[in-house]
Amino acid sequence: MKISGNTIFIAGGTSGIGLALAVGLQNEGNKVIVGGRRSALLQEISDKYPGISTVVIDVDDPRSIRTAHESVTEEFPDLNVLVTMSGIMYPEDLKNPDFLDVAERTVTTNLLGTIRLAGQFIPHLMTKSNATIVTVSSAVGFVPLPVTPTYNATKAAVHLFTESMRVQLADTSIRCIELIPPGVRTTLMDQENSESALPLDDYIAETIGLLKAHDDATEIVVDAAKPLRNAEINGEYQLVLKMLS
Repeated sequence: MKISGNTIFIAGGTSGIGLALAVGLQNEGNKVIVGGRRSALLQEISDKYPGISTVVIDVDDPRSIRTAHESVTEEFPDLNVLVTMSGIMYPEDLKNPDFLDVAERTVTTNLLGTIRLAGQFIPHLMTKSNATIVTVSSAVGFVPLPVTPTYNATKAAVHLFTESMRVQLADTSIRCIELIPPGVRTTLMDQENSESALPLDDYIAETIGLLKAHDDATEIVVDAAKPLRNAEINGEYQLVLKMLS
């Protein structure tokens, strides 16, 4: 992926990693459009970050995805990068049947949202000579955090979906890149003050640095995510799982 000169739509970029990545990519010389559900929050982003455009989108709703696609591709016909950033993460107690509500919402947002976005934007992106789809999985998609079983499962599924998509799109102009974050200091799972999580600015700086250094990368794995991403390869899966339990 070239690091500048793109028109990038980040679906789910109103906070946390998504917003920080939007700002970082804008600073690299890209046109960035941020999508999210809340109009008021989108307006705040427009006011605070001149040059970043916004569009309302709810990735849980296929009709909203179609409407956002029509709006973005009409206003920004040069769009050549899609980032599927939307995600939710909540703890679940599998001994309590109420966990199913959280599980189903997590699958809808994290997995179906990613699949629906890709499916909606692939035809447009295939018309661009330098196109990229960036998906976002997680290090806990490789070694699970036991307290968030469905989140782990959706991120593992996003990884495999991306692998399959990359193969199927190999004869097109679209490249597929997977971001594999570790725990980052955001509001996700109340990690904003967690000493064990990577500071958000550090994560974004390292991620953009890796994109610059490796324009042919298929995965972007910062150092803090490598112990989980490579645990099975290194024969350390059970050790790392025990540490997360």
